[in-house]
Amino acid sequence: MAVNKHRVRSVSGVLILGVLAGCSLVHDRSEEYRKAPTGTTVKVPDFQDSSRIQPTYSVPEAKAGDAVSTGEFEIPRPPDMTSEILDQNYVIEELGGQAWLLVNEVPGRVWPVVSSYLTDRGLGVARDNPQIGLMQSEIADYSQRARTLLDLTIEDPTVGKTIVQARVSPGVRRKTTEIQFRLRKVDSTPDAMLQWPSQTSVIDREKALLGDLAEYLKERENTKSYSRAALSIPSAPKVKLISGQSAEPHIEMDLSLDRSWSEVNRALSDADVPVVDIDRSAGQFYVDFRTEEELEPGWFSWFADPPKPEYTYLVTIRQQGNSVWLTTQTSPDYDGDDRSARLLARLFEHLY
Repeated sequence: MAVNKHRVRSVSGVLILGVLAGCSLVHDRSEEYRKAPTGTTVKVPDFQDSSRIQPTYSVPEAKAGDAVSTGEFEIPRPPDMTSEILDQNYVIEELGGQAWLLVNEVPGRVWPVVSSYLTDRGLGVARDNPQIGLMQSEIADYSQRARTLLDLTIEDPTVGKTIVQARVSPGVRRKTTEIQFRLRKVDSTPDAMLQWPSQTSVIDREKALLGDLAEYLKERENTKSYSRAALSIPSAPKVKLISGQSAEPHIEMDLSLDRSWSEVNRALSDADVPVVDIDRSAGQFYVDFRTEEELEPGWFSWFADPPKPEYTYLVTIRQQGNSVWLTTQTSPDYDGDDRSARLLARLFEHLY
């Protein structure tokens, strides 16, 4: 079969040119990053809250002799702000006697749907306060549909009437919302918003109500609306990365100690950081955060078994005042480069 030599030469030339072009375009920009001129400080408008921006875009100051000024550093990957936070849009979670519906949506879109849900199920909305993220229903005993939904048909009516409270708040993970319900007993229609109780004695009923709400949300995914009133729902993040000079680098969590432990355990799993051992009472995870080079078995690697996890870093969570702190450090026997800051950033990416 005849071969067009001119065509072969043309294709070869294009391939060589592509390879050369790729080599010239792909290069290490770390030195350019280090020598980049300092820009002006980003100013947040007065009507915005800088506390929500700073933890996500924190930039530590560089001082003479540190890793940034000498160039001995690794440019961190920014968190993927466009990725899906949850594998499922509606997940009921439970921990420490608390249950909530985790929704893969911002509170401003969830608030009006929760309100319409209470009305649709015969509960109604007697009072609402977006500033604290609370809704309060009418007395459920007066609606047959509500009585059936809450399983009130067999209760003694002399023990009081039932109302439902709903709390809508930002989730731990960005762009998520957590919804909780409380069934309350009252003697008469409340003339004000009742204080949200921290504990519940009917968690099974609340979980059933959350499951029903999840189905309601699924059916209306294509007809979402946005509530301007919900803009006043507190939006301060529950997880912050603190890297200033006033304290050691840490992640600050506005959560209970049990919830913090659960979230950190999930973040380690999502970040593919192997956990070698745990000490729950001390709030410590013993993890393996070696680099790919350190994990490389070397020559004849195709005959070697995958390396076993080794304790190289310690992740600690502890109560610090009204919040929980997460810190990272190398193990005493680890002789590699200290990548504690990188591990802290990796965990923050998967926590928030």
